[in-house]
Amino acid sequence: MADDRAVAVTKDELELGQYIPLHYHFNMLNDAYRTGAFEEALALVVPEGGRVVELGGGTGILSFFAARKARRVWCIERNPELAGAARSLLRANGAADRVDVLVADARDFVPPEPVDVVVCEMLHVGLLREKQVEVIDAFKANYRARFDGALPRFVPEATVQAVQPLQQDFAFHGYQAPVPLFQDPHSLQPRTTELGQPQVYSSFLYEDFLHHEIAWRGALPIERDGTLNALRIVTKNLLAIVPTQGRSIDWLMNYLVVPLERPREVHAGETLELSLVYRTGAPLSALEPFFLD
Repeated sequence: MADDRAVAVTKDELELGQYIPLHYHFNMLNDAYRTGAFEEALALVVPEGGRVVELGGGTGILSFFAARKARRVWCIERNPELAGAARSLLRANGAADRVDVLVADARDFVPPEPVDVVVCEMLHVGLLREKQVEVIDAFKANYRARFDGALPRFVPEATVQAVQPLQQDFAFHGYQAPVPLFQDPHSLQPRTTELGQPQVYSSFLYEDFLHHEIAWRGALPIERDGTLNALRIVTKNLLAIVPTQGRSIDWLMNYLVVPLERPREVHAGETLELSLVYRTGAPLSALEPFFLD
């Protein structure tokens, strides 16, 4: 019988980390871009009869996709209420015999045998708030201490992040509120004027050494006159890289629009020097971009 004793959590973890409200997990099932991309990636990378770990299982849907080909999946979820919901849903979908839902801290879990694939979707735009990097880093260390040989394949395999200069309308029915905003990357944004192209500030493979601090200093070209009052953070996750087809299966997360404390007039042809320094998993307030001129 599964042990669903609650794991002690701090206030910060409740606000930031592995605990996301139950209803939010249910709502994520509606995100066809996210769910469809993971379904395609797992169909490609999970070997027939393979073994899979999912770190941060949520509703269990990604473990369900993995179980279509895998003979055994360990679905690790720290929230006992959510783990119970995942068990019920997996049972209703005929996958309970192949998926073990375990209540545990993903940073501590080591599978009882070597696995082929590790799925981890503790992702937030900018790699803020959630503990993706910390959890995968801990899993790699624990796995290497237990098993010899190569690491399993990770899904996602890589993350690429970019920053883009914006002129953003922060007026809401006459109420000025320059606050962080989220945008659907697949929808038009009539209140947003793009003043330049996104510039990549971070990219890495999860199988490689992971830095917990993101530090970038680079050029931000301006292509259009306007008032620079915000930056857009773009996070694209490469769920599976397919070299033989020259493509990757990607998930582009919601954009994060970060207001600037001091707006400035800019002109086409200018190049601004920007610095970004923050720790992965930190709150949104940790993202404080500043210009070097």
